[in-house]
Amino acid sequence: MSAPKKTSDTASVRDASLRKRLGSLGDILDIGPGDAVAKATGVFRKPPANDNQPDFFVPTIQDVPIKDGLDLMDIAVFRLAKSQTRKGDIIRHELPGVTITVAGGAHGMATIMDYDIVLMMVSHLAEQTRLYRQGRVPKPAKFFRPSSVEIFKFCRVSRGGCSYDMLAEALRRLQGTFIEIAQNTGAKKSRRTGYFPLIAGADVISKTDTGRIGTVEIIIPDWMYDAVTMHTNPEVLTVDPDYFLLKKGLARFVYRLARKAAGKNEAIYSFASVHTRSGSTRPLNKFTHDLRALIADNALPGYELYEVSGIEGPQLCMRCRPQILTG
Repeated sequence: MSAPKKTSDTASVRDASLRKRLGSLGDILDIGPGDAVAKATGVFRKPPANDNQPDFFVPTIQDVPIKDGLDLMDIAVFRLAKSQTRKGDIIRHELPGVTITVAGGAHGMATIMDYDIVLMMVSHLAEQTRLYRQGRVPKPAKFFRPSSVEIFKFCRVSRGGCSYDMLAEALRRLQGTFIEIAQNTGAKKSRRTGYFPLIAGADVISKTDTGRIGTVEIIIPDWMYDAVTMHTNPEVLTVDPDYFLLKKGLARFVYRLARKAAGKNEAIYSFASVHTRSGSTRPLNKFTHDLRALIADNALPGYELYEVSGIEGPQLCMRCRPQILTG
């Protein structure tokens, strides 16, 4: 298939300028921009109530620019769906120069939804590093202490009882998921190598009056701390806030892949390569069906998707929407 033709149909949310206007309208009507898109595409979930409203009782950590670690954005270091998180699960990526192995622990492998907590941790660390270099705050510590309400607000989820249960489960899976990156013999080193946990530990510091998680302390792993704080230009990329409203793990993975590989331009991967990099357990033919459905919706924040033909079969082209992506 060739790239889709541009359209002036103002009823289509695939148009970047219209999507931006829908976001502004959402602010006025007290709904998130993803909510407006969700009604038309089904790609986004509905944001929680008062998503755009500041909470007087919650610190402004949710206002920190969302960041993701650059080094691992083009592969899955998690499962795309909770149903796939088996005890002792393993994903192995054979990439040029390196072999990357992801291993789940006793509670199963972390999911791409669990990874929202890592995004919050990286975002906090990047912001504290920026302020530290300006002489405004002390050097960032190697632990992160958010409240459960701050986590829900940042990740744009409701504060219902099930959210507290999912938070506890996510912390268990994140603590048990490890990454091993081994350089292949004779290959040029392109990534850091070694053994890396997604988080180095977590503890519940306080509980609510109803016995739910109040505040947690998450230990930032050394590899992540160094990547953000030890470089003049931290190894992070800005993530669109609507990322958190993407309902399906595949949509989230493709967004992360596009954000790293395409940046402010475009990138092309074969369907087979996307399937492998995503760590999906679905057969390639079913994965292809899912990917084509995502391309048909073409509603990822910041990027447009289309299919092209290639020597290796169908290919996914991810192109930046310049007027949306700013970071």
